[in-house]
Amino acid sequence: MTESLLDRRARLMGPNIPTFYRTPVHIVRGEGVWLWDSDGRRYLDCYNNVAHVGHCHPRVVAAIAAQAAVLNTHTRYLHEGVLDYIDRLTATLSHGISQAIMVCTGSEANDIALRMAQAVTGKTGIIATDATYHGNTMAVSQLSTRRQPIGGRWPNVRLVPAPDGLRPVGGDVAGQAQTFAANVAAAAQDLENAGFGFSCLMICPVFANEGLPLLPSDFLHPTAATVRAAGGLMISDEVQPGLGRMGSHFWGHDALGFAPDIVTVGKPMGNGHPVAAVLARPDVMGAFREVFGYFNTFGGNPVSAAACLAVLDVIKDEELQENAACVSAYLLDRLRALRHPFLTEARATGMFFGVEFTTDGLTPAGDFAGDLVEDLVERGFLLNRIGRGANILKIRPPMPFSIKHADLLADAIQAALDTA
Repeated sequence: MTESLLDRRARLMGPNIPTFYRTPVHIVRGEGVWLWDSDGRRYLDCYNNVAHVGHCHPRVVAAIAAQAAVLNTHTRYLHEGVLDYIDRLTATLSHGISQAIMVCTGSEANDIALRMAQAVTGKTGIIATDATYHGNTMAVSQLSTRRQPIGGRWPNVRLVPAPDGLRPVGGDVAGQAQTFAANVAAAAQDLENAGFGFSCLMICPVFANEGLPLLPSDFLHPTAATVRAAGGLMISDEVQPGLGRMGSHFWGHDALGFAPDIVTVGKPMGNGHPVAAVLARPDVMGAFREVFGYFNTFGGNPVSAAACLAVLDVIKDEELQENAACVSAYLLDRLRALRHPFLTEARATGMFFGVEFTTDGLTPAGDFAGDLVEDLVERGFLLNRIGRGANILKIRPPMPFSIKHADLLADAIQAALDTA
């Protein structure tokens, strides 16, 4: 009997390996916003920010192949490619952020960001939200809330209630920003009282895994002031919102109007090539370099730098940030026109959408959303769900996603809702 691919994975990789969907999809090819499975069936990719400028973009593929044919080696040799990239990437940033450490994954980037905050402050206390995900190293997994860490969460970590448009922190939408900031202040003081001190607040600026709540552009102003007053640093995890996805802004923190001390970015920057970065002000970087003897064998290698430079070229030349702004407005209108008794709210932040389902306006309809995702996969549309109750459709397509694709998706969701 032929061994199935799932059985082979279990035999070679161990049990409980996460896959998307109840019946995992065997993807063998990608192009633009489309993916094909092993049976030749085509799927509209409405989920992957890995292929930020589109699956197998020919310019990125050519850049990787050309550099791989010349040189790819240890990053402790000199090479201009990584410097050219850091020059160009930091030119998109403000707030004095002008230096970078190149690594291979967003998890690594966030891990280093935490250590940067420790180096600057001399303290170890960390604050994040109670419905977040920042990666899977030992340190950042302590912040993520998908699974309780073995032995319990580290005593120097505090999780504060995440903002929510339907169930606002403190019970009042108008006062939610102040309440969120007050909770951060209380957590920082608790860390000081416990002897750890407060080093940083790490957040995704659009609270993506928390459910992409609709928030005013000044929402984080009180929190940023609170963090500064407590002597901590602001770390903006831009793995999901960065590199033009906001449409209105190149970075999520600029869309929310606050100045981070450290910015992290990952998989979208190389269009799926394994590369990531930590970006910081020179004073923050200097403190880290003084305390930690850090290097990364592959981070910023010549091939990675070539891939990243090509991605920046494509974003600019194909006007993908502008496309994100245009398609965002159009698809949001289409999503808000959807009809179903459980559909409570559709929202967007650039090319990033959430459609929330509840049974009574507040109670998360997680099972319903899960069934809807599976129905859409059967119809040829790949997306997923997020939120504390896993009741929010997560739509985060590659940046070339167009109005034509938006219509295909909206029509498919309504058709699935009509039969749900």
